[in-house]
Amino acid sequence: MSDTIAQPSAPASSGPEMSTPETLTGIFFEPSRTFEALRARPRFLVAGLILFAIACVVTLVLYMRVDMGQFIRESMERSPNSAQQTEEQKEMGVRIGKTLGMVVVPASVLIATAGGAALYLLGVMVFGGSITYKKSLSVWTYSWLPPSILGALLAIVVLFLKSPDSIDPQHLVATNPGALFGQESSRVLVAFLSQFDVLRFYGLFLAALGLRKVGKLSSGQAWGVVIGLWFLGLLLAVGSAAIFGG
Repeated sequence: MSDTIAQPSAPASSGPEMSTPETLTGIFFEPSRTFEALRARPRFLVAGLILFAIACVVTLVLYMRVDMGQFIRESMERSPNSAQQTEEQKEMGVRIGKTLGMVVVPASVLIATAGGAALYLLGVMVFGGSITYKKSLSVWTYSWLPPSILGALLAIVVLFLKSPDSIDPQHLVATNPGALFGQESSRVLVAFLSQFDVLRFYGLFLAALGLRKVGKLSSGQAWGVVIGLWFLGLLLAVGSAAIFGG
């Protein structure tokens, strides 16, 4: 009888090994393999910082190319309450609007990432899957990274090629039917059609794939989570347009 005691073998990796640079490029070309790697070793910090940087850069270029003060003033003039406001109140509103725009847009990325990951976590739990908040963050950041990068590149091209007077800051890139309607169109209709966005559906596809791979859901369950959250966003957008006029 051999005196050698068999050593327990190391547990097999539950996914391929990929470095952070490999996951950042792989999400474009090998999304399935990338999410399998994120299931074994979830990452989100670098991708989240890139999303935040994208929002900052696009906002900066927008403010450089477009007179946002004039855009905000014109939006205020279309408001039903415009006639009741003094010139000083309008000017104050323009200053506040410009400041909030520079802060809120980048900050919304952080809020959306934290909140979206929490909703993904809740959705996976409802369908009986298995996922941690850290893994949920990795699914959120990596599923929205490709459409955000593509959208930012298109937006910057539009900002530099089009005349500043013809740019609509609310629809920089015409990737949804809402961008085809003018300022005088129904805000509710525009808000509704804007949710049918090509880049957004690209992100939903990646999110469903990520939840299936990382959260161990079936394809139908994963799509149930992302479509359910998309529909919730549609209701909020249309409701906001109906109540606040945009």
